[in-house]
Amino acid sequence: MKKILIILGHPDSASFCAGIADSYEQGAKSAKHKIKRLNLGDIKFDPILHHGYNKIQELEPDLKQAQKDIKWAKHIVIITPIWWGLYPAILKGFIDRVFLPGFSFKYTGKFTWDKLLPNRSGRIITTSGGPALYYKYIVHAPALKALKSTTLNFCGISPVKTTMFGSIRKTTNPKRIEKILAKVKTLGAKGI
Repeated sequence: MKKILIILGHPDSASFCAGIADSYEQGAKSAKHKIKRLNLGDIKFDPILHHGYNKIQELEPDLKQAQKDIKWAKHIVIITPIWWGLYPAILKGFIDRVFLPGFSFKYTGKFTWDKLLPNRSGRIITTSGGPALYYKYIVHAPALKALKSTTLNFCGISPVKTTMFGSIRKTTNPKRIEKILAKVKTLGAKGI
């Protein structure tokens, strides 16, 4: 049994990404994993880090809770669409405001740092309107690289697995949608 935090990076809690989060959560609950979930579109916070890291910006109560949830979790799942090659601004703002020095990492020298979120694994699940192979091999998946290496691995969350679902549109075949949701439910049940 794992403690799993699901972070929905889509601002609309009625989106297909939300449906993916629901399926993952259902699978995880069926396997008796402990679950917490953050729908970023439903929490209250200013996504702008107004002074960079030069001045402390007070965390809103929802962000303080998010930090507690991240510390609680042993597996973190981020579900996000890919828009214009990247993830939505709300997810970027959440990362900027929550994964702070002293919480997720601490510099120990010019080129060294302590990873303050070790002993956790992760999964990133993305959707995009374009083909997944195009995103991965032509565009070189900048959102996945940023989330996996520059954020999660940098803070000690490893291994991080990725799952991409491309060519998702309003006209996507309902049978394909069912297969995607079933696959995600299986990932949730396995806690991976």
